[in-house]
Amino acid sequence: MRKFVAIAGLTLVLAACATSPGTRPFRPSVSTPPPAPPADAASAARNPGSLMAAGAMAMLGQPYRYGGAAPGGFDCSGLVVYAAGNAGIRVPRTAEEQLQAGSPVARTEVRAGDLVFMHLRAKQLHVGIAIDSTRFVHAPASGKRVRVDSLEAPPYSRSYVTARRIADAGPSTPASAAGVELRAGSSSQALVSR
Repeated sequence: MRKFVAIAGLTLVLAACATSPGTRPFRPSVSTPPPAPPADAASAARNPGSLMAAGAMAMLGQPYRYGGAAPGGFDCSGLVVYAAGNAGIRVPRTAEEQLQAGSPVARTEVRAGDLVFMHLRAKQLHVGIAIDSTRFVHAPASGKRVRVDSLEAPPYSRSYVTARRIADAGPSTPASAAGVELRAGSSSQALVSR
C-alpha cells in the first residue's frame, strides 16, 4: 500500500511538471502600442520631421530596453531609428553615429523632427526627437518609459550638446498639428489623439 501511495504521488508530481507553463519558451511581454495618430497626409508628405515626431509620440509609454528599436522596448537611438523609418528616413543605429547625420541646428532653431543630443551623467550620449522648439520625446533609461521632457528643464537644459536636422522639408509644424496633443498629468504626460 505504501509503495502504491508513493508511486501515485510521484505520478501526480510528474504530471504537474509536464503541464507547467514554465516549460514554454520565454517571450517578452509586448503591449500593443497606441495607434499612430491621425495625420493630414498632404502635410505629412511635405513635412517628414513632423511625421517623425508624431510617430515617436505614438510610442509614449513603451518601456526602455537596451538595444530595442521596436514597439515593446526602445533605447534612445532605437526610438530615433523607428520613428525616422516610419517617416521614410534612414538614420544610423547608434547615438554616436546619429550625431554625425544630417546638418547642425542652432538651439534657437530646433523644430519638430530634429534630433537633440545631450550628455547625461548616467550616459555617454543621449538622443531624443524634438516635438517643438522646447520639448522632446525620448527613451530615457532602464526602468523608465518613453516620455516627453523639456529642453529647458534640468537635467536636459544643463546637458544639452547640439541638435541635428535629418528631415529637411521646410518649416515644421508642431507634432500637435498632426492630430496629437500632450496633456500634462500629475506625474506624467499622456498622448491624446484628436
